[in-house]
Amino acid sequence: MDNEFLVAEHIYKDWGSVSVDFSFAAGKASFTSIVGPSGSGKSTVLRTIAGLIPAAPQTRIMLDGTDITRLAPGRRGCGLVLQNNSLFLHMTVADNVGYGLRCQGASRKEARKAASDFLARFGLGGFDARYPETLSGGEAQRVALARTLIVRPKLVLFDEPFSALDAPLRKRLAGDILRMQEEFAFTAVMVTHDIAEAKYMSSRIILMQRGKKIWDGLAGEFDEQLIQDAGSTKS
Repeated sequence: MDNEFLVAEHIYKDWGSVSVDFSFAAGKASFTSIVGPSGSGKSTVLRTIAGLIPAAPQTRIMLDGTDITRLAPGRRGCGLVLQNNSLFLHMTVADNVGYGLRCQGASRKEARKAASDFLARFGLGGFDARYPETLSGGEAQRVALARTLIVRPKLVLFDEPFSALDAPLRKRLAGDILRMQEEFAFTAVMVTHDIAEAKYMSSRIILMQRGKKIWDGLAGEFDEQLIQDAGSTKS
């Protein structure tokens, strides 16, 4: 595992009903999906990597050769895209997308110009001055994706990014993500309940059950029977 781009060892959290103890590694520019029944600990894994859940003493997280286990979330070099998009309601679309650049020291003018150019690449040209409450679900999630990717993270974590969208929008956003991953070569880890989605997006699938890894392999080799054995994961 030491030769991998992302190494996560003993991500641990005891929630009472479920005790998560999970390790995995991912190569540079790879796309890995973690699937499993609700409550199996998938989001705990992502949020620990992102720094939103404090790491346990035994946990070790390495990204591109750097130990990020105890770093603040903003210093880890990773982005997180959530199912609820988490846009700042008091900010315009352009200011939402440019927020990370402002945190890195860009001027407001520089951040807005970069955000405007980036939005156009997501089919959102002309949306700069709009506010989140005026956006559809698909538009808001594409803005959230643009906000994450504009700072060029090495690692992008997706926590059920399509769950609130209908089928055509899910397909479009999935295409956006794969297109941007090819362009920017970031490593991606996605949590999803949807096996068809995982197979389409990923080269590798990991199946979790009650906080543990019970299968890890190529997406094309994933057996649907594993889902039935693990619980009520959507196929």
